[in-house]
Amino acid sequence: GEKHRVAARAVINAAGIFSDAVRRIQDRNAARHLSFSQGIHLVFDRKFLPSNDALMIPKTPDGRVLFCIPWHEHLLVGTTDTPVENAILEPKALESEIDFILEAAGGFLEQKPARSDILSVFAGIRPLISSEKTRKTSSLSRGHELFVDESRLITITGGKWTTFRQMAEDAVDKAIEIGGLNREKCRTENLTIKPPEMSRNSGERLHPTLTYTRDDVVRAVRDEMAQTVEDVLARRTRALFLNAQAAIEMAPKVASIMAEEMGFGANWIK
Repeated sequence: GEKHRVAARAVINAAGIFSDAVRRIQDRNAARHLSFSQGIHLVFDRKFLPSNDALMIPKTPDGRVLFCIPWHEHLLVGTTDTPVENAILEPKALESEIDFILEAAGGFLEQKPARSDILSVFAGIRPLISSEKTRKTSSLSRGHELFVDESRLITITGGKWTTFRQMAEDAVDKAIEIGGLNREKCRTENLTIKPPEMSRNSGERLHPTLTYTRDDVVRAVRDEMAQTVEDVLARRTRALFLNAQAAIEMAPKVASIMAEEMGFGANWIK
């Protein structure tokens, strides 16, 4: 709840879909650089694609490709490209998007999934660099761009998950230039990022349908700075993304383990 004033030689705005809003904090008239596109994913039981290989469907009715990917012993299917006007913190999947994925994937999977087979739905909004040539979001570049405003605020936006390291390098290089900082060789250029070592099949499971155990919660609190139940279920494990109902059922148990680790009482758990 405290406020602090911080001085810096360079400031990087990496606020994703909210980067234009951050730019307007220091310049109300800052031009809009972004267009928004929503994409959703559905998660199913692995039985719908009993294979270790992913499936790419190259042509769908909206002109996109569709991916069906084995993921944490489940099947991840997506995505959509739905233009949206505004950036919001908690986007919701549209019924039309869910119907589209069910229909498009149904013709290629071992059996056609129904709505009742959906274990989890999640949505996100892409920050796409606007173009004067087209308003069709599926045609906009997924490349990233750097902008420097008159105040020297550095904005990095656009891009995608697969280009995040290059985006970071470009942003830091620009900060070195703007702030007159010492230039050093990038230390992450050839860094391999390894997934966290989860305690698979050791200890009692927190839910019969998922492999996460008490050890995963303890590690999330002790080693990975988890502060909330959602941190553990969505951001340190993938429980919420894999099976929403299972995550809901696990939540009280996860809260109890976290409270024990962090010294909180019954009110915090509740």
